[in-house]
Amino acid sequence: MKRIQRSAALLMPLLLIGCAVGPDFEKPRIASGAGYAQDALPLQTADAPGDAGGAQRFDIGGDIPGQWWALFQSTQLNELIDRAFKASPTIAAAQAALAVARENMLAQRGAFFPSIGVDAAASRNATPTASLAPVAANGQRIYSLFTGELTVGYSLDAFGLNRRLVESGSAQADGQRFELEAAYLALSSNVALAVVNIASLREQITLQQQTINTDAEVLGILQREYATGEAPVDDVLQQQAMLATARAALPPLQKQLALQRDALAALLGGFPNDKRIDDFDLASLHLPVQLPVSLPSRLIEQRPDVLAAEAALHAASAEVGVAIANRLPQISLTAALGTSPNAVADAFTPYNQFFNVVGKIAQPIFQGGALMHRQRAAQASLKQASAQYRSTVINAFQNVADVLHSIQADASTLQAAVAAEEAATRSLSLAKDRLRVGETPYLSVLTAQKTYEAAKMTTVQLRAARLADTVALFQAAGGGWWNRSDALAATLPSD
Repeated sequence: MKRIQRSAALLMPLLLIGCAVGPDFEKPRIASGAGYAQDALPLQTADAPGDAGGAQRFDIGGDIPGQWWALFQSTQLNELIDRAFKASPTIAAAQAALAVARENMLAQRGAFFPSIGVDAAASRNATPTASLAPVAANGQRIYSLFTGELTVGYSLDAFGLNRRLVESGSAQADGQRFELEAAYLALSSNVALAVVNIASLREQITLQQQTINTDAEVLGILQREYATGEAPVDDVLQQQAMLATARAALPPLQKQLALQRDALAALLGGFPNDKRIDDFDLASLHLPVQLPVSLPSRLIEQRPDVLAAEAALHAASAEVGVAIANRLPQISLTAALGTSPNAVADAFTPYNQFFNVVGKIAQPIFQGGALMHRQRAAQASLKQASAQYRSTVINAFQNVADVLHSIQADASTLQAAVAAEEAATRSLSLAKDRLRVGETPYLSVLTAQKTYEAAKMTTVQLRAARLADTVALFQAAGGGWWNRSDALAATLPSD
């Protein structure tokens, strides 16, 4: 046993002075001066009366709450997102992928420790005495042999092969962690957008049905006037075309509503034929007033897709070290201690015991260039991961910039649309007043009614767009996952 200890002591310095070959990963930095726009953001958006019309203020550098959807002040939306988190197979798959990556990383860490094994065997043997002398110590031709052996093996990580493998596995586990965060963010955003779309489509269908009723009423008036010779046939045909156009616009809206309901059912982990969820109204969703706009330097630390790309870059960097270490000597130490008596009672007799200690250095000499080309492939993969990381960062900045432009533009457009709706409302009211005193024909009232319904349709679409823009901003900025303390924390791998 002392010989084993002395042999191990001779090889321990190799472990202590060993280094990990290959590049050491450095966290990438974004270009100096990167931002979302050439001009500074305004303090707030335009405002308009009514639901989802108020001004929104940009909070530069503001933090995002972990449950950002609660800012819409909809209990129903909160319940749906909680339900989706618990039932979505996408989340379950991402959690399982994280568990796989984490366990693989922990399994690779096991190479830092000695491997210990025990073997035991028993045999009954007969010696051919005509050609061989008895081999048993007692001189018997037929004898039993019992063998027990304890083996210890250890691979010295002199050039950091295992350290780089663990580093790569840890980076892959980080990548899966951020993929899980991205799955949570995408799921919550998609549920919120589905709710907004369903509420908007329901109101649009109601308005389109009103337009159809108005067009049908106008057509009836024109047909009666045509019958009495007071209206030309051209007016009747034109109105028939308008009614047909209005009716043709209804089925696509109904189709979109059905598709959105199916999509929401899938997001909740259900099927299209499940019991329908109560419908939503735009009025039940409140537009958040404060809009946190993450600083550019914070964006790359918050977006799950950017962090996942960074983890992939880290893993690719470690794989270069793995490829280099595979071309260098591998040092291992194995030791065995055992006994092989012909009777179990003699197992600990000194003359039945044996041991061996083996130190091994293996150096690849020629493998047809395979190791060299694998190293070059790893280096090329590192360049690819670096380019993909930069592309992900650029897309993230573009995403935030696009959403900020949309928020400002849609707020200004809604302001103008509400003014148009108010003007159409006053025009319709005036036409009705004149109809009561006989100063205008009924056809003029119906025309004003159609103008009002068209303006109302536009405002409904724009109010929904402002809600959707806000959801998109929270998603583009990363979703505030770093401020959550719920079930996500339990799924993260330990250091």
